[in-house]
Amino acid sequence: MANAKAVDAPPSPGSVKTGTGGNPWLVLLAVSLGVIMVMLDGTVVGIANPSIQADLKASLSDLQWVTSGYLLALAVFLITAGKLGDLFGHKRVFLIGVGGFALSSVGIGFSAELADVIPGVTPVGALIGLRVLQGLFGALLQPAALALLRTAFPGEKLNQAMGAWGAIIGLSSAAGPIVGGVLVEQASWQTVFFINAPVGIVALIMGTLLIKDSRAQTLARIDWLGVLLLSGAMFALVWTIIKAPEWGWGDSTTLTFVAVFALLIGAFIFWQSKARQPLVPLSLFRNASISIGTVLMMMVAFAMFGAMFFLGFFFQGVHGLSPLEAGLRMLPMSAGMIFASPLAGMALGRFGPRLTMAAGLLVTALSMFLMSRLSIDASFIESGIPFLLLAFGMSPVFVGATEIIVGNAPVEMTGVAGGVQQSAMQVGGALGTAVLGAVMAAQISATLPGHLGPAAQAIPAAQLEGLEKAAAFGAAPPGLGQPIVDAVHNSFMDGMSVAFLVSTGIAVLTAALTLFVKSGRKTEGQPVHVG
Repeated sequence: MANAKAVDAPPSPGSVKTGTGGNPWLVLLAVSLGVIMVMLDGTVVGIANPSIQADLKASLSDLQWVTSGYLLALAVFLITAGKLGDLFGHKRVFLIGVGGFALSSVGIGFSAELADVIPGVTPVGALIGLRVLQGLFGALLQPAALALLRTAFPGEKLNQAMGAWGAIIGLSSAAGPIVGGVLVEQASWQTVFFINAPVGIVALIMGTLLIKDSRAQTLARIDWLGVLLLSGAMFALVWTIIKAPEWGWGDSTTLTFVAVFALLIGAFIFWQSKARQPLVPLSLFRNASISIGTVLMMMVAFAMFGAMFFLGFFFQGVHGLSPLEAGLRMLPMSAGMIFASPLAGMALGRFGPRLTMAAGLLVTALSMFLMSRLSIDASFIESGIPFLLLAFGMSPVFVGATEIIVGNAPVEMTGVAGGVQQSAMQVGGALGTAVLGAVMAAQISATLPGHLGPAAQAIPAAQLEGLEKAAAFGAAPPGLGQPIVDAVHNSFMDGMSVAFLVSTGIAVLTAALTLFVKSGRKTEGQPVHVG
């Protein structure tokens, strides 16, 4: 483990160095601009995926890694990034994250050109590698942003700030499909990444001028062994889930990777109990609300991001919409987020997290169930109602779980708590994409022969396997008759329906956990501003 020297001598154990003066709402504005890039990328790729697949000849596994590689890098590095912010200053880490995210986004747009000059690298490989790098820089800025907000706002205004934060972040997430649809249709899929450059420049300027620094003074080192163990465990888990349908769930390779995951995660937990300054202080989870809030964030992200992965293929491949039309189909969620997140912040303040979050999860479950009932020719209204419900269902959960995790953490551990919150979301999203992708692939494989009918007996095994892979994208290979195209589309709908039903069940089960949470503690003493 490497030692790191603190810039200033700590005035007292456990203190938090903060900036003074300034308006906390300007801090919110400045950090939101940086995080908007990350949230846009989390949803815009779903619309760009069909174009990426066609342009780079990517497989379903490749596209899962375009999403999961990014989410996994975020998940693994977020807690480490939170510690870096606590040690070296959240403003500094935030600005490095913004600049690196913007630069790696530009690199993604040129992934094909980079593959031409790097021996042995394919365009898809370059894209996935740069998405991982993008995720690492995204990890730097997200917990730093939450830590800056926690120290900027007094405890009694934290719900209000988190509601506004949720509205900004929710709107940017929901706007991703529309922005992506416009850019992909009018220009190319590369432009959905190029757009991060000007946003990043503005965020750097505003962050430099408006944010004053804050950092904890008690951390002296980074737990690099913990980073290595957690990274290896999460990679083994996600890789296993993505590849198991190809290998076979009972195959020795699959079982070996499961054993590697179990060994590494066990070693990680053991090491965290022994390390002097662990990556994830286990004492943080002695607070039951923080533990439950972390699980809530992970499970709700599993349900949402995992199921939403397929909607771009449904709208463009099965439904036959253009990228812009597909993005507009998600407009009800975009509009709903504008109102839902501030209302969620007010509801949490008035009714508390238990009732508000439980209600949100049940609304989310209803939304997912309605999505599982969508037909191939679903109208705007039929798909719009579930999206609107999803906006009002997810907002209380994201806002509430964030407030519970960050609000219950000691002030000197806000960076770590912010990393835990964001890591839980990204781990949940990566696992949701992988698990529901495997569920959908298995369902397509099981139902496609039945939809093909007697014709399936005359199709060679290799060609049938090709049809199954094409069905995962919601598109049949060109030159086939309409009955085969219909069979491919129907099997895709079967798989998507099962994925949304699994998400429905997860949302209902997760609602029960909200009965055990408590609101975040109010900040003791005088409010600390970092303006």
